[in-house]
Amino acid sequence: MTSAFDFSTPAQPHPERTKAILRQHPDVRDLMGRNPWTAAILIAVVLLQVGLAALMGHLGTTYWWLALIAAYLVGAFANNCLYVIIHEATHNLIFRDRRLNKLAAIAADLPNILPAAIGFSICHLEHHAYQGDYDRDADLASHWEADLVGNRWYAKAIWLILFPVLQVARPARFSSISVMNRWTILSVVAAVTFDIAIVLFCGWTGLLYLAASVLFALGLHPLGARWIQEHYTLDAKQETFSYYGPLNFLTLNVGYHNEHHDFPSIPWNRLPALRAKAPEFYDTLESKQSLSRLLAQFIFDPRYSLHSRVVRDRMQAQRGPAA
Repeated sequence: MTSAFDFSTPAQPHPERTKAILRQHPDVRDLMGRNPWTAAILIAVVLLQVGLAALMGHLGTTYWWLALIAAYLVGAFANNCLYVIIHEATHNLIFRDRRLNKLAAIAADLPNILPAAIGFSICHLEHHAYQGDYDRDADLASHWEADLVGNRWYAKAIWLILFPVLQVARPARFSSISVMNRWTILSVVAAVTFDIAIVLFCGWTGLLYLAASVLFALGLHPLGARWIQEHYTLDAKQETFSYYGPLNFLTLNVGYHNEHHDFPSIPWNRLPALRAKAPEFYDTLESKQSLSRLLAQFIFDPRYSLHSRVVRDRMQAQRGPAA
């Protein structure tokens, strides 16, 4: 295990590949745009989660174990889908009006219990612009976080369980990024109101179901392996990876991560078409075929740690920014 991130001299690969693809396949521009039907999926999945929370509440607290099973088998997929919708709204890929996209993100975030949509949106756009910059990219673990976890299998498993909470807390390390604005306040108010309504009408078992759903969706679950798939690497020559397996059907093609970074203005339903138009650029890259296998490899392979990432500043790679 290394106690430092991998250091890369070249700039992130996506802008240059974007230019190269457009030179050879200018018709890729036709794929750019929005998909307002994503809003219909948003409504359907939120109603599904509220309905299942109500069912768990009706069964009562003695069925807490069933709520956990349902969260693992169903709720994780629903909440992961909602998280992808937040991601689409972040890139304004649902509506033309930015305000409507922010409202969509807040609505999709409601079953996630914790109000993270607006903070995620701000940090995610920074991640695209400054991939691998320890001072700007919240997708990178903090050095203390990586040092604490190390490459011990049980520590990595615990880290995945706690990942949703850690992700919400990460923006606090950036002095140059603020996630507080009027939209954040609206998001907090909406989330608190929703949580109170769930407890009042669905009971604590309903709230447990939703909380477990988000923990599984983003944590110790095959779906949680997407965080490893996207940018964790054992070879610094490639720092972004796609997943082309069947779970993309349930996660709105979120596995097409190289494609998304190259063209963040293409909505989720057209990302497979992008790969099909430019196979010479994507078929030559290493990709992941099984999230379950990747999850097990990340936990049990001692070569993997939270430092298995690429950064672009040698000092940041070694110890992070000076205090």
